[in-house]
Amino acid sequence: MKKLYKLGVIGCGFMARAILKGVTASEFLREKKVVVSDVSEEALDKVIELGVKCTTNNKYLVENSEYVLFAVKPQNFEDAVNSLEGAVPDKVISIMAGVTRDKIKAALGRGTRVARCMPNLPCSIGSGVIGVDMTDFNSSQDDIEFISGVLNCMGTVLSVREEKMDAVTGISGSGPAYVFMFIDSLIDAGVKQGLTRNEATILAVQTVMGSAEMVEHSDSPVPELIKRVCSKGGTTIEAVKVLEDNNFRGIVDEAVAACTRRSKELSE
Repeated sequence: MKKLYKLGVIGCGFMARAILKGVTASEFLREKKVVVSDVSEEALDKVIELGVKCTTNNKYLVENSEYVLFAVKPQNFEDAVNSLEGAVPDKVISIMAGVTRDKIKAALGRGTRVARCMPNLPCSIGSGVIGVDMTDFNSSQDDIEFISGVLNCMGTVLSVREEKMDAVTGISGSGPAYVFMFIDSLIDAGVKQGLTRNEATILAVQTVMGSAEMVEHSDSPVPELIKRVCSKGGTTIEAVKVLEDNNFRGIVDEAVAACTRRSKELSE
């Protein structure tokens, strides 16, 4: 039987609102084909202006939605399942960190098909990256196209196997924090060298944005781009030497490894 809604979103937190805004702004889905639920009326008030259907009844949402996106905190997943009162979704999209497909199926039913995703904070402005395992939907191109379409509203979609999801978390899921720290450090360093904080902020932000765009569009590998900036006997090489002497790459490697390790622990 055809469902009332194409997409149902359980949870109306920050990332869920980003998804709803992206989906409705892109006109990928008509507002009336989307329903969102949350235990908080206050949270739902933040998306009413989007024109989507709002409810506090998760069972109603599941029974009337073709795809159900779980956007609750991992620790609240069990409560969300209990609130379904036996209703079982057929197609699930999950952005819950550390909650594996097996855990979701064990809670909802083995017949449920699950796409597990790892979005990151820039998804909130449509410039994120989302790692997703859609293995359960390999037999249906329509399902893959729909799920990809929803996620594309938030940024770049990268298809990966679930066993790589912890590494995705270490790089892109948590990565914005590393980049923010680097930008903040550049700003502080610029201020110490005589710039105003506003001047240093503009220089740091635009430099990071431009460098990232250059990596994305260049045919040259990143090490070659580094060499292009480092003229022999020039200024950049002196800075690069300091970073190398202080094990910059090693620190980044350790940070990503620690994040990935913690992600695995949360999945167990």
